[in-house]
Amino acid sequence: MSYPHHSIGSGSRSSRRTLEFGRTYVVRPKGRHQATIVWLHGLGDNGSSWSQVLDSLPLPNIKWICPTAPIRPVTLLGGFSCTAWFDVGDLSEDGPDDWENLDASAAHIANLLSTEPADVKVGIGGFSMGAATALYSAVCWALGKYGNGYPYPINLRAVIGLSGWLPASRSLRSKIEGSSEAARRAAFLPILLCHGTCDDIVPYNYGERSARYLSSAGFRYLTFKTFDGIGHYTVPREMGDLSNWITARLGLEGSRS
Repeated sequence: MSYPHHSIGSGSRSSRRTLEFGRTYVVRPKGRHQATIVWLHGLGDNGSSWSQVLDSLPLPNIKWICPTAPIRPVTLLGGFSCTAWFDVGDLSEDGPDDWENLDASAAHIANLLSTEPADVKVGIGGFSMGAATALYSAVCWALGKYGNGYPYPINLRAVIGLSGWLPASRSLRSKIEGSSEAARRAAFLPILLCHGTCDDIVPYNYGERSARYLSSAGFRYLTFKTFDGIGHYTVPREMGDLSNWITARLGLEGSRS
């Protein structure tokens, strides 16, 4: 598959115009700044709603960056346009994937993290399609490059996916398995995946299978948490588990809740 040169956001004016990201919301740390996490919303949402949720968590040492995806036609919605990190038709492991916009979104996220201080640990998290984009970034990190071959510039320290899936899971797994260096790197990246058993938007088995694919590809530092009876939304217990996991994995101070 060829990857057009402009998929990282440089190049033709028309591609830039179609990839206009929305407003970015930032939640400043209330304590000493130890970590920065870019958090990605789901399909049709924006960065504002998640910034309010994240601001309420007992994580005073984290700066949260909540970007808003571009508005684009979405095949899954019959071509209806809304905020989306990439186009998606179906969630199957072999579904056609929008590599160009997965790369563009991953590059946009990396760019948001590129100016953080060297002593600050950085991570990516997200919900639903945001989780899918975060997991794609995790694969780019392990491979050391985007799908189009450009180097991936950020040293990720944690990735979180709530109610999501790994896009193009089969081909991405084979890419990592085909590189001993990528599999070695993957083993050191902590990943937290959470999924509700009653999710009617991104079925539970998609989340479970994505976790299995990532584990078999070399992401051994992966935690998969099941939430019985929960649909396509978050609950306080899940956010509590997320807070505890981040605090432990990133070694944040004030860790005991």
